[in-house]
Amino acid sequence: MNPDQWFGGAERVLFVHAHPDDETITTGGTLAALAAAGRDPALVTVTRGERGEVVPGPLQELQGTERLAPHRETELRAALAELGVERHAFLGAPPARAAGLAPRVYRDSGMTWGADGLAQAAPDAGAEALTAAAAVDPLSDLLALADAWDCGAIVSYNGIGGYGHPDHVLAHRLARSVAHGLELPFWEIAAEPGAEPDADPESSDPESSDSAGRDADAVERHDIGAWYAQKLAALRSHATQLVVESTERGEEIVHVGGQRQPIDRVEAFRRLA
Repeated sequence: MNPDQWFGGAERVLFVHAHPDDETITTGGTLAALAAAGRDPALVTVTRGERGEVVPGPLQELQGTERLAPHRETELRAALAELGVERHAFLGAPPARAAGLAPRVYRDSGMTWGADGLAQAAPDAGAEALTAAAAVDPLSDLLALADAWDCGAIVSYNGIGGYGHPDHVLAHRLARSVAHGLELPFWEIAAEPGAEPDADPESSDPESSDSAGRDADAVERHDIGAWYAQKLAALRSHATQLVVESTERGEEIVHVGGQRQPIDRVEAFRRLA
């Protein structure tokens, strides 16, 4: 399928991501393809990833300091330049701020790993954390942005945020609510990076797998081979968060905890009703 036809050919697709680097890991090739096709994709980053761990090396001294957030903003700008994405905002800052309200920062809520292998909320999230905000605030901000940018479709995570991070889960809920309110198509990222997209709509997470809420035939698989080099370059821009290594199996992401993840050449999305 040609990128001109992706997401039903919507005029402008808004991608809602929780932290810098998420946009490239899960949707980088699709963003690059849409930009190259002249479809002007839009991205909103909900937090600045203030509580992210930093990979071992010279940048590790940024971890846990107020200098990490501006550094991650710089990394994000570099990544978006590699992908060709020009339309970006942080939630809480104009144009992603409800009219008449002063700008605000939604901070990274943090996470811990649960016994089930999924991320869960950190016990020490501060008052400025995304998950501590009154739900109406980020919802109103995202609604204002989608309207201001005249978006025709919205993309974000599945109901468990891919791996359970509370900021990802809330990003999904915000994005899906705005899509519903504006009567726009909502597309969820259909599989964890490196995994095969699940063709069975009844086998995903319970929040978004109900038969009334998804269409078994509405999975799009985007071959991003032509934009793979851009995705790699954008990933390397996020140097505090990951390392890109070449192996016999192909390129892999090495995350801060040492976890390895194949880099997708196909990015999959499922449309929800």
